[in-house]
Amino acid sequence: MNKQSLLNLFSTDSLYQQFLNPILSKDDGLDPEQLTQIALALLGQVSIYRNSPVFSKVLTKLANELKHKDERLQQNLFGCKFENPIGLAAGFDKDGVGAGIWDCFGFGFAEIGTVTWHAQKGNPRPRLFRLAKEQAALNRMGFNNNGAYTMNKTLKKQNIEDPLKRSFMIGINLGKSKITPLEQAPDDYGASLELLSHMANYVVINVSSPNTPGLRNLQQPLELQRLIERLRIVKNCPPLLVKIAPDLENNAIKDIANLASQEGLAGLIAVNTSLDRLGLEKRVINQTGKTLKEEPGGLSGSPLCDRAIEVIRLLKKSSNDNMPLIGVGGIDSPRVAWNRLAAGASLLQLYTGWIFKGPKLVTNILEGFSHQLDRHKFENISEVIGSNAPWI
Repeated sequence: MNKQSLLNLFSTDSLYQQFLNPILSKDDGLDPEQLTQIALALLGQVSIYRNSPVFSKVLTKLANELKHKDERLQQNLFGCKFENPIGLAAGFDKDGVGAGIWDCFGFGFAEIGTVTWHAQKGNPRPRLFRLAKEQAALNRMGFNNNGAYTMNKTLKKQNIEDPLKRSFMIGINLGKSKITPLEQAPDDYGASLELLSHMANYVVINVSSPNTPGLRNLQQPLELQRLIERLRIVKNCPPLLVKIAPDLENNAIKDIANLASQEGLAGLIAVNTSLDRLGLEKRVINQTGKTLKEEPGGLSGSPLCDRAIEVIRLLKKSSNDNMPLIGVGGIDSPRVAWNRLAAGASLLQLYTGWIFKGPKLVTNILEGFSHQLDRHKFENISEVIGSNAPWI
């Protein structure tokens, strides 16, 4: 076996396919939440000691495998320079333990959280289920996280650079503590922002998770306006974005788009997980014996793709043309990712698709973008946004 064959054998993608793909190819087996916790515990230690000789060498190898550099993929949006349009979605790194190394996985940015002012355990387990055949997941986590104070300490422990000095953009996704009444939500979000604003390139107001009782009521225009105005008074407030649900009626989505334009929000993120079962109502969760229709929680992954792109198109049509949109939900291939940009998204985020397809998905998408720019003779990825340019 030559040197190149040996390197391929021990590549990140090869190891992922050998050891993790068999686990992810079936619903049963190692609990998905336990698997995530193991991965994050390891990543957390690597991030803290990333500059040590051993970890530095490993991360350099990882970056060489997964990073795809193409200046045409760079964009400047809401005061942030994004090296490429693919980011890690909120929900995976809830406490920001891997904030110092997500760039080594090829991402152009990462969104950590959802974090709440009060630490909370979330909903009872089991609360995360694989739907392997459908390349999907059902979760009812309930904003489990260690709280804003702990996130602040975690980021400091990793020596994360000041937002103005770093080249890798980090967003922080804020949610409402479960114990906080809805009428006090603005101050709850505000407390988290006041503590964490100095660490964020941008901040996301999460009012669309289906797993905190009453949270989605904050998507109503008057409630959302009250929340935005409270956050705006925070000193050195970062650019604010709002993440919306896919289950809103189209008119409600238009109302949020109008409000976002009026309030001068930096952008909108579409979409969160769905309470709609999207044709999978009779699908049985093996671990509980119940159907998806009977199980609470939000659906993510491939089944969400059609609705997610529909919402992006609607937002693009309804909002200020200059307002950046971040597309998330069901993105699991270069073609799907390209179509989301062409529909109007400026940036994209991965989570469920990244878990099922493996870390090479980021590289494959970015390489696909470069090839498409060549074929369409576009000079920059920004020309694709809302162009309806087909995948060719």
